[in-house]
Amino acid sequence: MGDETYKGKVPLVEDTKVKVLYETQASAGPDDKAEYPPAGTNSIYSAILSRNEAVKDAKRLKTFLELRDKYVKKKVVFEDPLFPANDSSLFYSHKSAMKIEWKRPSEICENPQFIIDGANRTDICQGELGDCWLLAAIACLTVNEKLLYRVIPPDQSFTENYAGIFHFQFWRYGEWIDVVVDDRIPTCNNKLVFTKSFRNNEFWSALLEKAYAKLHGSYEALKGGNTLEAMEDFTGGVTEFFELSEAPKDLYSIMRKALQRGSLMGCSIDVTSELESRTDLGLVRGHAYSIIGLEECDEVAKNTKVRLIRLRNPWGFVLWKGPWSVNSKEWSTISTADRENLKKQTIETSEFWMSFDDFKRNFTKLEMCNLTPDTLQCDERHSWTVSVNEGRWVRGSSAGGCRNFPETFWTNPQYRLKLYEEDDDPEDGNMACTLVVALMQKGRRMQRHQGARFLTIGFSIYQMCGQNQHLQKDFFLYTASKAKCKTYINLREVTERFRLPPGEYVIIPTTFQPHQEGEFILRVFSEKQSTSDNYKLTLSFLSLITPLSFFQPLPLPTCQPIVFVSDRARANKEIEHDGILGEKKKKPKRKLLEPEEETEEEKQFRAIYEQIAGEDMQICANELMKVMKNVLAKHLVVLVVFPWLNHSQTDGTGKLNLQEFKHLWRKIKAWQLIFKRYDKDKTCSISSFEMRNAVNDAGFHLNNQLYDIIAMRYADEHLNINFDSYICCFVRLEGMFSKYQEICQLKMI
Repeated sequence: MGDETYKGKVPLVEDTKVKVLYETQASAGPDDKAEYPPAGTNSIYSAILSRNEAVKDAKRLKTFLELRDKYVKKKVVFEDPLFPANDSSLFYSHKSAMKIEWKRPSEICENPQFIIDGANRTDICQGELGDCWLLAAIACLTVNEKLLYRVIPPDQSFTENYAGIFHFQFWRYGEWIDVVVDDRIPTCNNKLVFTKSFRNNEFWSALLEKAYAKLHGSYEALKGGNTLEAMEDFTGGVTEFFELSEAPKDLYSIMRKALQRGSLMGCSIDVTSELESRTDLGLVRGHAYSIIGLEECDEVAKNTKVRLIRLRNPWGFVLWKGPWSVNSKEWSTISTADRENLKKQTIETSEFWMSFDDFKRNFTKLEMCNLTPDTLQCDERHSWTVSVNEGRWVRGSSAGGCRNFPETFWTNPQYRLKLYEEDDDPEDGNMACTLVVALMQKGRRMQRHQGARFLTIGFSIYQMCGQNQHLQKDFFLYTASKAKCKTYINLREVTERFRLPPGEYVIIPTTFQPHQEGEFILRVFSEKQSTSDNYKLTLSFLSLITPLSFFQPLPLPTCQPIVFVSDRARANKEIEHDGILGEKKKKPKRKLLEPEEETEEEKQFRAIYEQIAGEDMQICANELMKVMKNVLAKHLVVLVVFPWLNHSQTDGTGKLNLQEFKHLWRKIKAWQLIFKRYDKDKTCSISSFEMRNAVNDAGFHLNNQLYDIIAMRYADEHLNINFDSYICCFVRLEGMFSKYQEICQLKMI
């Protein structure tokens, strides 16, 4: 309902931008056609953030060692039951046109090796799968040996302790996990179908690709993607994105610092037409390239310097025909020392050079994964405080969509953020707190076989003061956001860097459209140390704590009465035996004890009760049904009566006395008034989104999980809750709260 605070104010209108990203960075190989978006499409990323942590899951690592030793001792090779060597691990939408045979390396060649002379970028050549985005990330990974061997644990081979089992480690939603695979690899005509090394007997890259495919459910799940996604999974690092047409002037400096710090980088070209898969100079549109190095050389004749960039094509060969290609005239313009230095770094079958200016002209996107969330515009490194929270959007409850949908936006999950201490050295001279907010959606690639795709996501930040409950619709209608992501986009993660004054804020993560379900992780990085006594960074649900038992799904309402053995006869007004066979007598009529002082309203209520209760002065199920039918008219009263009798009566008789009936009567009337308040269109139903307010008005303060459960349990296909379901829900909530209070009282005693 409206808040008097905002009475007379005009609702604000905020502009929310959205961009749709087409996965054109992953063409299906040099001879395959990729699916292209309509002409003229474009996309803008935000930066991507995560944590760089040590391996947490020691148990899984131990499991690998135990499995390997077990099979070595048995002298048999491991077969992975979770990722079997059959079609289910290959494709989910079709069968392969090739005749696929799963073979172990020893069946493919003689003297198979896991790694030969160290893992390097020449060991990665794309096969028949459109996962160049993944291979570009792997190629970048090989530049940093420390990072590489975190993903590929050392001491694995086809000779010592060989049992057909290998393992790889990936960062997954905030922690490092260990993925175990067997070494059966898809082949056709005794050649690897997917990723391979240029050495026929080297298999680390093929097995790494298989482990990554297992992580996402199948090889087909890897078709199409963005390099930054794999970079993040390989490092737990912080990724940023640049549209080269809008890149900062000091981009070269930023990239050079990034390479010096071990950052991974990739680039690509937007697709503008199905008919133009390659540029005039041989670059492939919609294809991911790795960035390997940057150099600055002296141009002897001009007495100037030229900036060069070194790139790699995951296909394993070079298509670049422009300046600084092999044997081009530009090589003669630099000094002999520089020329020899550059050519020494280059492996001609896969890598090539171009000028940095040509790079900005020809490529459209730059993806960068940094090992810390430090800004690359400065030389100083920072330590960061990180807060991680998981949540989900549920249709009809917490999937409210962006600010363009004011009627439901307020129902999205809300996270409270407190900033206390300002930066030590403000960049712009203004005292503020630096933070980075990252919103990542979970599990979408793994669910591709079910038709799932990345949702279009984003977030907003509002300043608040003192509120400790879920903020209502009017707050967002009349309060402008303090900060927000630049654009909503269908990426796995959307990230922005902000500088905000100290204070209290609330972060609203949302999908662009309402009613879209999904899970997410919200992370906040702060430059300040969390160990400081006068500094706190808190991020938590804006909800009251409820008992753990309340997290269980609400039981289904039953239409069958709960029958008590002791009250079956009473319910039908049968005559009781007096203990002597053949003789019967009527039960004497009970009298209600009248209080010394009673209001006129209470006297009227007592009179009604005496009329309904009958001879025994108690209300049984059938009598309560008649009353409810008169009060609630056409609604399914049976849903209310029997659950209420089950928990409201206290003496085990299955009937309600005067006080119990009065309690029920007042509750039903109060709930009915609340329902009418939100049933604005008089359809005898309310929106599942409004159910949150109705529940609060009735005095039940729940957490977000319970609101989600209520929506899933009681809302219909149109996201409405009718009066029957509404009352049934309230009866069950009343019962749970009453039972919880009883338990608390017993514990206190």
